[in-house]
Amino acid sequence: MNSPALFRRRSFLLASGVAALIGVPGIGRLARAEDVVDITMAGTPNGSSVWFKPRGLLIQPGQSVRWINRDSGNSHTSTAYHPANFGKALRIPRAAKSWDSGFLLPGESYTLRFDVPGVYDYFCLPHEHAGMVARLIVGEPDADAQALRQASDGALPPQALAGFPTIEQVLAKRVVD
Repeated sequence: MNSPALFRRRSFLLASGVAALIGVPGIGRLARAEDVVDITMAGTPNGSSVWFKPRGLLIQPGQSVRWINRDSGNSHTSTAYHPANFGKALRIPRAAKSWDSGFLLPGESYTLRFDVPGVYDYFCLPHEHAGMVARLIVGEPDADAQALRQASDGALPPQALAGFPTIEQVLAKRVVD
């Protein structure tokens, strides 16, 4: 019963299973817990300070980010720096789509998948002036990432500009709180 055809079939099935587990491109892979990364939106009880945690994050193309509002006293948004969002300067890759979660009440969340590599800067609409901003890098920075940001730095509130970790910090640490 150990025919060559049976051996080849078993070998193929074993190889396909291993490929699915390790994520070989072109072959289906199993979803992993790290395919969705959580970012907390929170603040102090009196509302004097608000933040995204982490405020800098490196993920791989195809991963999703879930923003969760853990602030019991504030609503928050996750909003891309993009002209489609209130005329903001472009601070995401040119090929990427803009997003705006809308207002998330305490306990609510918003999830978005990122496929286009590059640097994504985003903010909380009601708290941008308080410095509630963050930076996400998908894969690696786009070629014009630094120039794009420098060209629009003057259009941001000083607190927002001060809130971003550098691209180099995010690349080196992967997670910047």
